[in-house]
Amino acid sequence: MAELFSQVARPVADMVTAGAFLGRWRLMSIDGMEWDVPDTAANAAFFGFPGTGKDGTPGAFPKARVVTVNECASHAAVLAAIGPAASKGSGEQSLARNLYPRLEEDWLLIADRNFYGWQDWCTAADTGAALLWRVKADLTLPVLELLPDGSYRSALLNPQVSGTARKRLIEAARNGQDLDPARARHVRVVEYEIGDRDGQDELIALVTTVTDLREAPAAALASAYHERWEHEAANAQLKTFLRGPGKILRSQSPDMVEQELWGYLLTHYAVSALTCTAATAAGIDPDRVRPKRTIRAVRRRVADPAFPP
Repeated sequence: MAELFSQVARPVADMVTAGAFLGRWRLMSIDGMEWDVPDTAANAAFFGFPGTGKDGTPGAFPKARVVTVNECASHAAVLAAIGPAASKGSGEQSLARNLYPRLEEDWLLIADRNFYGWQDWCTAADTGAALLWRVKADLTLPVLELLPDGSYRSALLNPQVSGTARKRLIEAARNGQDLDPARARHVRVVEYEIGDRDGQDELIALVTTVTDLREAPAAALASAYHERWEHEAANAQLKTFLRGPGKILRSQSPDMVEQELWGYLLTHYAVSALTCTAATAAGIDPDRVRPKRTIRAVRRRVADPAFPP
């Protein structure tokens, strides 16, 4: 099932699909989700019970974690990694490391602040894909040059570089010199504030490999970042509409749990591809097509010989 997914899962939007591209880049996002699995001895031993309460109280069911790279416009997952949710080696960052080497050059990968790490950024950037990642407030981003669109040139530095060597790297970056990619990377930063639910302003700091503002002005990048929320919608389609609210997986063993998850990912991919194709042909945003209605239509027709598998 994993091999089948790797063979068929490809981006499905085209240049006229609403919200699919920013300039020459296809908008993609990365995020994770957890799935409840049956509480069998085998599943409990493999997947574990991650803490869910403030005091770390274990949950009622073992949990699997799935991290995917999705196409924002279609919601289709094209890369995925699965692991135990309770394992330190299967956190979102750890699973994402299996996906970064497989990014493609015409993608703009959008990520929330949970995913940033120096080595992860370098691995993803070295594929040639463009990156637009939010970073945490405590990350030092030197202002090297203010740009006309309100963004600024900066540099990401290897945290192992410190003291005088760090100052020299920042000065070299300020002067536009080539940097040793193992020690520092040229980037551009877009910062803006949004109001939260409590009426307080929250600073959003985005770091991108798109250093030429003519290719993507700051306002366009800020707008593109919020396409990342399409990933949340895709996760809801998988867990609520396909699986069903409050339901757990059926499989009693870890291997079968993984097979079942790949089956869900394949089914969601097929539904997403169908939705995107229909929406593009109709000249509307795929978001306007109701997923529940689409799934019902597919279920009615799935045994029809005329319906393409």
